[in-house]
Amino acid sequence: QVQLMESGGGLVQPGGELRLSCTFSGSRFNYFFMGWRRQAAGKEREFVAGISSAGHTNYADSVKGRFNISRDNAKNTVYLEMKNLKSEDTAVYYCNAVYLVSYWGQGTQVTVSS
Repeated sequence: QVQLMESGGGLVQPGGELRLSCTFSGSRFNYFFMGWRRQAAGKEREFVAGISSAGHTNYADSVKGRFNISRDNAKNTVYLEMKNLKSEDTAVYYCNAVYLVSYWGQGTQVTVSS
């Protein structure tokens, strides 16, 4: 059974930075596609960034150039580095792991506000 635990969320001012972490508990982490999605209040959950088992990355247009996703297979962890944060980045951020089955974390709140 796979479990995902996000951390690193919080309150940050516009233009600030945060790094989210997602720790994967289970086996075969290196097989999984890992992604981050977010859900703002009153909106649908949307894709933010993803990284394949081979390390290929993709991003939503809204975060390209500001966010960076990476993975450390030795630590079973995926990261989302977020820079130049904007108020519209405010959301609950969810970690997602996909390999035949999709797993989700509980989410971590990111609030961008002055």
